[in-house]
Amino acid sequence: MQFEMWWIWFVLAAVFLVGEIFTAGFFLVWLSIGSAAAGILALPAIGVGTSGQLIVFILVSGITFVFGRRFAERVTVKQPPGIGADRFVNREGVVIERIDSAVNTGSVRIGQDEWRATSETGEVIPDGAHIIVTRIDGTHAIVKIIEEGK
Repeated sequence: MQFEMWWIWFVLAAVFLVGEIFTAGFFLVWLSIGSAAAGILALPAIGVGTSGQLIVFILVSGITFVFGRRFAERVTVKQPPGIGADRFVNREGVVIERIDSAVNTGSVRIGQDEWRATSETGEVIPDGAHIIVTRIDGTHAIVKIIEEGK
């Protein structure tokens, strides 16, 4: 059985397309489009040579990658600040369980929500202290104590 170049290009296009399904972002889809374009030129009715097919694959993949990335950046909505766990950053709260990094304890209440907490500076923060959330790290609120009079 003789393999023709157009078969190889179309199988490669299908492999790239299936690979795109299992990867994050848009990258392999552009290679799939380039492979399909080269496969069309490799059909016996058109009969472009292997070097021409390779050039078309590189050019089409490159051009679709550049314009596709620009399009994706325009239509992709960035998450605004204050959405999800980030909404707790710069919010004040109260320590409900002493924060001590040495024994990995600590909880804070921010509004109606309770979070495991870690001190930003590593200091021990007692129960009842007022804190401010500096950032969220996974499921832990990183906090610092609010100084009296501020």
